[in-house]
Amino acid sequence: MQYAFAIVFGLVIGSFLSVVVHRLPVILERAWRTEVDAAFPDAPKTATDGYPERFNLAVPRSACPHCGHVLRTWENIPVISYLVRRGKCTSCGARVSLRYPSIELASSALAALSLYAYGPNWPALAAFGLCATLLAAALIDFDTRYLPDVLTLPLLWAGLIVNYSDIGFATLHDAVAGAVAGYLFLWSVYWLFKLARGVEGMGYGDFKLFAALGAWLGWAALAQVMLISAVAGALVGLLATWRGRMRFEEPLPFGPFLAAGGVITLFIGTPLYSLFG
Repeated sequence: MQYAFAIVFGLVIGSFLSVVVHRLPVILERAWRTEVDAAFPDAPKTATDGYPERFNLAVPRSACPHCGHVLRTWENIPVISYLVRRGKCTSCGARVSLRYPSIELASSALAALSLYAYGPNWPALAAFGLCATLLAAALIDFDTRYLPDVLTLPLLWAGLIVNYSDIGFATLHDAVAGAVAGYLFLWSVYWLFKLARGVEGMGYGDFKLFAALGAWLGWAALAQVMLISAVAGALVGLLATWRGRMRFEEPLPFGPFLAAGGVITLFIGTPLYSLFG
C-alpha cells in the first residue's frame, strides 16, 4: 500500500513538473521583458510570446498546442490518459509528446525509490523533494540552457534547513561546507576556462546547483557527484557528436548531468569517497 501511494503521488507530482518545465521559462522571460521595457521606455517593445496575457503555473488550463483544445479532467490523468488517447489529441489527432508521460513515470520511480531507500518517514519525502526539483531543473536547462534561480536558490536553502533538522543527509557543518565548496569549485573552473580560452565554459546556474547539492549531501559527496557528472557529460557529448546531433565545439548543458550525479549519490551514498578518502 505504501508503494502504491508513492507511485501515484509521484505520478501526480510528475504531471505538475511537466507544467513547471514548460511554463516557468516563459514566466521568467516575461518578467525579464517587463523589467527591460520599464528600464528603457523609449526603446521598441520586445516581441510577445504568443501565450495568453494571464499565464502562470495554474492558468490557463492545459490545452493542445496544435488546435487549442482544452483538456478535460479525464484527459489529465497521468500516464493513463496518454495510453487511452494512444498518444494523440482527442480533438485534432495530433501527436502528444512522449515527454509528458516520461516525466510522470520518472517522478513516480523517484518517489518509489525514495520510499525504498529511506522508509515511510520524513527523509523519504525530503529525498523525493530534492529529486523532483532536480528533475525539473535538469529539463529546463536541457531546453533553455538556463537554470532558474527560483529553483536552485530555494533548493540550496532547503538543503541547509533539512540538514539542520533531525532528518538530514549530512551534518550541518558538512552541509555549509558543501554549499561553499560546491559554488567556489565551479566558479574557479569557470574563470580558469575563461582566462585560458576566452569563452565561458558554463553558466552561473551550474555553480548554484552544485552548491545546492553540497548543501543537501555534504562536502564529501561533491567529488563523486562531479565525477559522475563529468563522465556522463563527456560520454553523451561524444555520442551526440559521433551521431551528428551536435558539433564538437557546441556547448552542452551541464545541469542535467549534475542533477543525475546528485540523484545517484543520494541513493548509493559515497563509495568513491570511502574508497579513496
